[in-house]
Amino acid sequence: MNLDTFASRRSPVLGKAGMVASSQPLATAAGLEILRAGGTAADAAVAVAAALNVTEPTSTGLGGDMFALYREGATGKIDALNGSGRCPASLDLARLDREGLGGGLPPFHPYTVTVPGACAGWLDLLEDHGRLPLATLLAPAIGLAEKGFPVAPTTSHFWKRGAARQLASAANGHELTIEGRGPEAGEIFRNPGLARTLMLIAEGGKKAFYEGEIAQSIVAVIAASGGCLSLEDLASHRSTREAPISIEYQGWRFHECPPNGQGLAALLALGILSGFDLARLDPRSPERLHLEIEALRLAFADARWWATDPAFGGANGRLPLAELLSEGYAKERRALIDPRKASVDRIHGSPLASSDTVYFCVVDAEGNACSFINSNYMGFGTGIVPAGRGFSLQNRGHNFSLDPSHPNRLEPGKRPYHTIIPAMMTRESQAPAGLEFAAFGVMGGFMQPQGHVQVGIALAEGMDPQSALDLPRFCIDIAGAGAAGPVLIEEGMGWRTAARLAEMGHEVKPVTGWERAAFGRGQVIARDSNGTLWGGSDPRADGLAMTLL
Repeated sequence: MNLDTFASRRSPVLGKAGMVASSQPLATAAGLEILRAGGTAADAAVAVAAALNVTEPTSTGLGGDMFALYREGATGKIDALNGSGRCPASLDLARLDREGLGGGLPPFHPYTVTVPGACAGWLDLLEDHGRLPLATLLAPAIGLAEKGFPVAPTTSHFWKRGAARQLASAANGHELTIEGRGPEAGEIFRNPGLARTLMLIAEGGKKAFYEGEIAQSIVAVIAASGGCLSLEDLASHRSTREAPISIEYQGWRFHECPPNGQGLAALLALGILSGFDLARLDPRSPERLHLEIEALRLAFADARWWATDPAFGGANGRLPLAELLSEGYAKERRALIDPRKASVDRIHGSPLASSDTVYFCVVDAEGNACSFINSNYMGFGTGIVPAGRGFSLQNRGHNFSLDPSHPNRLEPGKRPYHTIIPAMMTRESQAPAGLEFAAFGVMGGFMQPQGHVQVGIALAEGMDPQSALDLPRFCIDIAGAGAAGPVLIEEGMGWRTAARLAEMGHEVKPVTGWERAAFGRGQVIARDSNGTLWGGSDPRADGLAMTLL
């Protein structure tokens, strides 16, 4: 099949000296400014993350978490950084039962606030791979927050939704609005509170956030809202450096952060799909989509059971990553797929028996690459804003299970199942220092592993980054009904494809307009064998990829 027949809506960006791709042009510009000043991919990534906190608080910020994969240009070595926070030490299932919440936590309840891990993650990434002073890296974001910036169209739409939803009733939520409403597209928004917060971090580092006056304001607003996050919870927070998990697919190795993140789901699906000849099928054909949907259903059934905080032991006292990612287990799960019809049996397997988010990427002139994701969850998270600080607090605790027998059950000091995941691909056949690679990701809750599979396979089959991102997508509605949820089909797939999938037994829901946000928003920077960088930015967002001269 000739993939060149697909007409991309936008050309890819090409360059050699460094590149940034993000969901906001002003954040991309901040990253380029740092690369131009001699910063590494890590330096530029932190500048982008901080700028996105200003320009897209609808998705990200200091009140949330982050994960990153970092490739060293000199060696090809890839490291994973887990910057996610933990459940308060005084919160457990017994407390929820006593307060009548054992049946489920409302999504914006203060008990869903876990320790914000983003700030520590930013600074730990710099400690490992940075070069420039922190004040230099935060300066672009501070300037945007102080002087104000024009709000982008897509961001405006979701800001208005957040203003009418959680910000309307959350403590200090009005601080992230203009007289109670979300800003219009093109309207200038200033955030002096966030500027002051970033200045404190620039001067005092992690201690300023986790032990100083910022920490005190976080604890105060949580207490006033009825939550239980403490100063001790914040002061004891630590990021973790980890080895990535990976799997080979069609000559490429796909890398993800290990659990508690859901990157496991993407790798499980790729392992299953590696046994099918997808390249002979059109990316939008019902036959190919059916196989991808079924593989992802099986992968989610496993990930929703097995992906938990490994520090708490997982199911049956262990988290069997090697077994889950083995070819033998992929073959076993692959055998459950009927190429002609949808399956009704989508429970998790047991390999032990047989043995609203921003994503961006940066590559610098030295070949260092950073795949980075930062998120509040559900837009503004809880919508709770520490007084005068300019950011909202996440609600990641909503992803804990309240079933006491589940591996991902809520427990004090535990990290929840996490949806945000960065990814990388590397060419298997090359020496480490000369690797072709791609840093990529697709944000959007439970869409993320699905986006990694769809975009990643397109890249592996030879599509340029922009064409891979432009392709219409499907999304299994995992959040609504688990692995057996309906399949959302994006406009552009074609009604014949949707009709055929329905005939095969899938519950199909066509999606258009603003609801296309369900399909996520991705960024890609790939390097080819000539050392040329190819960048793409998702047309479903406000951003772009840009290169240095």
